Amino acid sequence: MVMNDTGQLYTMEGVAAGLIMLLTAYIVVSTTSIYTTGDTHIPDMQLEQLGSDVLAMMDTPNGIGGERQLTGFVKNNQRDALRDEFLFLANRTTGARDPGDPDDNLQAQVFLSYRRTDSSVNTTQISSPSDPGFTGRENAVRVTRWVQLPQGSYSHMPNIDTSRPNAVLVEVLLWRA
Repeated sequence: MVMNDTGQLYTMEGVAAGLIMLLTAYIVVSTTSIYTTGDTHIPDMQLEQLGSDVLAMMDTPNGIGGERQLTGFVKNNQRDALRDEFLFLANRTTGARDPGDPDDNLQAQVFLSYRRTDSSVNTTQISSPSDPGFTGRENAVRVTRWVQLPQGSYSHMPNIDTSRPNAVLVEVLLWRA
């Protein structure tokens, strides 16, 4: 039996191949399980999109020449009715649900902003929070929609120019309870 150093080369190749495999496995595992901070805002963006879609649906006329539901709520000072209809539409689901699945429990509060005759902007709360336990620390999103009001008198909006059509901003603060 002859002794030489050819076995030493095979050992070094084996160690190098093992290190390469370990490094590759580490890179694959660490890149597939990264949790980025950007992922935390995805539920907020989905909630904001849902709220925007509901406001857009409420601002769509029921038929040709029909009044927009959102305009009617604002024009007729139906404060809590606007919030309740918004929540009814936002909490609706499509498809079959298991009886044990909890409903999506969205809550909302509505504000109205308009320009007064002295050119200042007035923002008023037009509905109370739908959740009486609202603390203000909930993770909420704000969705907005401009509403065009026809010329007329609106006693619930003091100091608004009634001689012309007005645009008012409906803001909905939306959160999951």
